[in-house]
Amino acid sequence: MSYDESQQPTRRRSGRSNLTVAVAALVPTAVAGWLVWQGMSGPDGGPSAASAAGVSSSASPATMPAPSPSGSARDDDVPGGTTPAKPSAPAGPLAGKVVVIDPGHNPRNRDHTAEINEPVDIGTTTKECDTTGTSTNAGYPEAEFTLDVSHRLRDLLRKEGATVTFTHDNERAYGPCVDERARIGNKAKADAAISVHADGSAPGNRGFHVILPAQVKGGGADTTAIVGPSRDLGEHIVGNFVRETGSAPANYLGEGTGLDVRADLGGLNLSTVPKVFIECGNMRDSSDAELLTDPEWRQKAAQGLADGIRGFLKK
Repeated sequence: MSYDESQQPTRRRSGRSNLTVAVAALVPTAVAGWLVWQGMSGPDGGPSAASAAGVSSSASPATMPAPSPSGSARDDDVPGGTTPAKPSAPAGPLAGKVVVIDPGHNPRNRDHTAEINEPVDIGTTTKECDTTGTSTNAGYPEAEFTLDVSHRLRDLLRKEGATVTFTHDNERAYGPCVDERARIGNKAKADAAISVHADGSAPGNRGFHVILPAQVKGGGADTTAIVGPSRDLGEHIVGNFVRETGSAPANYLGEGTGLDVRADLGGLNLSTVPKVFIECGNMRDSSDAELLTDPEWRQKAAQGLADGIRGFLKK
């Protein structure tokens, strides 16, 4: 912050005694003003916390703001009647966009097998509430992998201005069930939603793939409006995921496209917003497992997902 320089008094050739008296009278005022300035200044010369709130630590009671007629402090009981500015959302290419991230499974599902085995309606049929997910042969759980990548993805998207919602963040005893995961994205009116997973296929099956919603209509499911935009989202993710991670599309499905269409996933069937799943690799293959357990690779995976989502939202 810059301050205007004070205008210096014009000197006269005569009246030295009057000038002396005037200067003498001004010195105490100047010193007092300097002390108030020091009290308002922070260590770097900027305004202190007190001055930022509109209150000077050296102000006398006579200069303090009068109480409101009701007798309570004004503006949400902030001293001096100054309401602190609300932090603004970061500006960026995704400002105003809402993204829902669904970390696959829940690390504590394994302790609630009865609950997660309960069937839920996914529109055209029923399916278990959730599963425990898979793991590497060394025991690294898919549910931990999905949370880690989801946190990294959230940070990247927020830096670009997006509003990000999780379906869960390991704060629940189990779940949520697959139907609730879809409803969370719908309620948020997400511009894009993604469910993060890793596969548990046979050794030798390598690579990632993105799962797209099939055309499903029946019961509480109707994907008519999201099939097209979801494919667009998936295609953006495939290209960016390859570029960032160096991983190839799955060699065991999708015919090398990195895309797979399914009609049996409640998280897709019940979605009313563009949504895809990604299987970031095969945890049961030793080569893929080496990547999935590497934090640096997981950061690259998150970057590829963020770039794909951005590309879809800004097209």
